[in-house]
Amino acid sequence: MTDFAQLADALWRAVTYVSVAQLHLESNPLLTEPLVPEQVKNRPSGHWGTVPGVAFVLSHVMLAGASIDDELVPIIGAGHAGVAQVAMAWLTGDLARVRPRFGADAKGLSRLVAAFPDLDGLGAEVSPSLPGGWYLGGQIGGALAFAQGAALDAPDRILVPVLGDGECETPATAAAWLTGRALADRTRVLPIIQVNGFRMGSQSLLGAMDDDALRGYATGLGWRSSVVHLNAAGLGEHQSFRAALVAAVTAVREQLPTAIFLRCTKGWSGPAELAARPLLGTPLTHKTPLTDPRRHPDQLATLRQWLASYRPAELFTANGTATGALAEAVRVVQGRVRPRRTARHSSAGEPPTPVRYGCFASAVTAVLRKHAGDGDFHLFSPDELASNRLGDLAQEPWATEVLAEEVLLSWLAGWTATGRRGLLVSYEAFAPLLLTGLVQLLKQYRVMAASEKRPSLNLLLTSYGWHNTYTHGDPSLTTALLATQDPAVRVLTPADPSRLAVVLDRALNSVGQVNVILAGKHPTDEQPLETVEQECARGLAVWPHTSDDGEPDLVILAAGDLPATIARPAALALRQRRGLRVRVVGVQDLTTLGDPAIWPSGLSAAEIRHYFGATAPLVIATLGHRAAVWGLIEGRLRRPVTVIGWCEPAGPMSQHRLAETAGMDVAGLSAAAERLLTARWAGEGRRALSADGNTSKARTTTPVPAEPVDGIPA
Repeated sequence: MTDFAQLADALWRAVTYVSVAQLHLESNPLLTEPLVPEQVKNRPSGHWGTVPGVAFVLSHVMLAGASIDDELVPIIGAGHAGVAQVAMAWLTGDLARVRPRFGADAKGLSRLVAAFPDLDGLGAEVSPSLPGGWYLGGQIGGALAFAQGAALDAPDRILVPVLGDGECETPATAAAWLTGRALADRTRVLPIIQVNGFRMGSQSLLGAMDDDALRGYATGLGWRSSVVHLNAAGLGEHQSFRAALVAAVTAVREQLPTAIFLRCTKGWSGPAELAARPLLGTPLTHKTPLTDPRRHPDQLATLRQWLASYRPAELFTANGTATGALAEAVRVVQGRVRPRRTARHSSAGEPPTPVRYGCFASAVTAVLRKHAGDGDFHLFSPDELASNRLGDLAQEPWATEVLAEEVLLSWLAGWTATGRRGLLVSYEAFAPLLLTGLVQLLKQYRVMAASEKRPSLNLLLTSYGWHNTYTHGDPSLTTALLATQDPAVRVLTPADPSRLAVVLDRALNSVGQVNVILAGKHPTDEQPLETVEQECARGLAVWPHTSDDGEPDLVILAAGDLPATIARPAALALRQRRGLRVRVVGVQDLTTLGDPAIWPSGLSAAEIRHYFGATAPLVIATLGHRAAVWGLIEGRLRRPVTVIGWCEPAGPMSQHRLAETAGMDVAGLSAAAERLLTARWAGEGRRALSADGNTSKARTTTPVPAEPVDGIPA
């Protein structure tokens, strides 16, 4: 068998060579003939600076993984390393599995370089469809925490996040070094930090440290570390890194937190200079350092030399298949980098029989203990379980609290990526910190194959602004997520603790969704349970206990526990004062109000008539921003509509005053309904006037409202 260093060198050279070819070439990727301008891309584009270091680490980790019993799973943290990920996947055949036209031969490679960066929907950055892309790198900084979550309670798996030195400056990565202590000896992670000295355009903070300072930084955070230098592309570098990797894996197996700092020059192995201007080790190598080889002979000559430096004739046959040490290396690594996943439920199934719970805490505790009994559940929270009246769960082995929202989300994402189920419980006010990460995960879900769908990401947001201090009022997360119009999003608004239990249970059993559950920890009214099954099946239901029979004069939609609490007395007041037929509809999934062409649970036109009546005006009471509801119903409800929801207060005020100011009380809801009805009757009077000319009658029976009303159709 060929020496390990020779295998690693052949694999690294091949990945790096194919990366350079993708960035620059239009054809002739194997240099079977002299390279001419027409074979070069008209406008080379993409990122080069991080490629050689990432390719080096991937080659070693994949080869080393074949010789140990544990899974050794690389996680690429830098999205800009996507070109190296694609190159490795082309060599191993993983690319052809998802895009068959890019086979591991000369024709496939020719198609690949011609297509890059538009790879039939894969994109030019790290993709979850390919090995190493378990974590989607669009949100820089989350890879270390993601790896910690994926490795949690997985003793046969070592996660190897490949980080950049600039990435270590992000809050998520900086916090993950420290918060990893909360996982104690239950996770095995081996971070490898590529210290090439630069971020995108300036020197990195880690890059400015010497070796002693790097080791001291790691030691202070509780990590052992070693520093490996890559000064050339020779076998000695491969042997040094191999030794460091073996030692680190041994330490990690013994539950000793260990990291490797890999020093390599930015753009390592690329052109050193161009037109007497230094390139190597400068920000100029972050993207393609040769910007126009087609039209500049000196750049074309440099590109020829650059490609030839990887000695492609030693790596590939004339038909593009691997040969020699590369062929042996490819055989070793094929199929070694897709981590095993635990199969979970494919759907929520039938809703459980509703059980009456007296409060938020008892409902949540009962459901979580049931799921924890299955052995594949974990609860994450930013030090708020006690505050949210769930303090009895804080000491459970399946619960973890650290004060770092972004880290918790990445832990949850890594945990669910392995096929296990989890929940993040947080204050509503702090949840907007999660937005960037959630949007990136939604992007990842979109490009994953249906067969790779993971258990859903579940968030339970409580302690919302209606019952909190001035600084703790911000429902922006749900507003922003609904604005993405991503069909994987669910905003769930159970009306009481009994419904919360059913909703939470279903969310934990679902797959491929981002479920945001809004539920207050404070006591609220309990509604009859007769419609729970329909609410689960369809996302909403008419509540018979507080609705009149027949065609309604007015419909009140209650989305959430506070709206549900005020809907019933408001309906009673309107019924008594106006003699109206009022219908109250409980909304459990806010996305049912959206267009069914976008939202899987969206109501059809026929269902809108069924639930809301033919023409009755609607008062919609929601926990979050009114804008979120308007975005869902835009153009769908051809009738008068008003929305009551969160209004940002001008300053600190009492809970009662806040509700009164926003109209989220019985008086406010009743007044909104009165204005809506008055405006509707005024419109009907004006239409009657235009028909019969009876000015006197119109003026005495249809008073014009004193203020404008939302949603009155023209």
